Amino acid sequence: MVFSRLRQSLGRTRNRISHALKRLGGDTSSADTLEALEELLYAADVGPLAGELLDEVEKQMKAGYLNGPGEMPVWLRERLLEVVQGPDGPPLPLVEDGPTVVLVVGVNGSGKTTSIAKLIHHLRSEGKSVLVAACDTFRAAAVEQLTVWCERSGVELIRGQPGADPASVAHDAAQAAIARKVDVLLVDTAGRLHTQKNLMAELEKVSRILTRQIEGAPHHTVLVLDGTTGQNAVQQARQFGERVPLSGIFLTKLDGTAKGGATLSIGHELGLPVLFIGLGEGLDDLEVFNPESFLDALLSPREEAEA
Repeated sequence: MVFSRLRQSLGRTRNRISHALKRLGGDTSSADTLEALEELLYAADVGPLAGELLDEVEKQMKAGYLNGPGEMPVWLRERLLEVVQGPDGPPLPLVEDGPTVVLVVGVNGSGKTTSIAKLIHHLRSEGKSVLVAACDTFRAAAVEQLTVWCERSGVELIRGQPGADPASVAHDAAQAAIARKVDVLLVDTAGRLHTQKNLMAELEKVSRILTRQIEGAPHHTVLVLDGTTGQNAVQQARQFGERVPLSGIFLTKLDGTAKGGATLSIGHELGLPVLFIGLGEGLDDLEVFNPESFLDALLSPREEAEA
């Protein structure tokens, strides 16, 4: 079921890749093989990784390690599997004592609030108790949307007055999480551009306040990235990672328009795993990221019904 949904979500990109794969699998010259591979990597929008892979393939072919273009699809999948990273065990392992604090960050429009709702549903389905902190105090719409999601999910939301100091809300939420002995505290933060220094400084402040209240907090910092933004997602991840240590990525909007290459670039350039992917707008449209399933869905041949 998950594989089928991934295939559908990555359909547009896979259709372009399928054409290149057919060329890779044919009886072609070395030049044609490299051209087909370049087309494939361009279709997936893998960024600077494309140049590295092309150079590597050319060296492999000249050295005789690749005996023909027919071996290329298998080699490519194995090589990409070395690059793309998923969670090593549970995506959000819990601490033994006290609440596990998960800080959720990202730019406006990335699907951050909806992703938090999906995380609530995911954690609750695993039997975990959850408390949510609405630290995006400057966007009333975001707080109201989060309020609705929390009410639907039956979890408590800690919120402040409009315009309140986000760090003070984080402080109150941490104290509430300790008092209520919840398993997980999810902390929403203001959507911000990764280039806005004052807002990024505020994010650091929220993180410091959480550390003071709960030892080791935030235990996980999850960056929500829009899967349709391509290589800009890599830049966002790099800038956020300079401000707060990132645990991994929640990649959203893999609903038919995303190219998927950013998933490969993030692992290659930044060493960050993709923890979750969002395949739609429903609460159940969350999957723990599996690199093998992702690559199978991205590189699997196009079926006639999809043509």
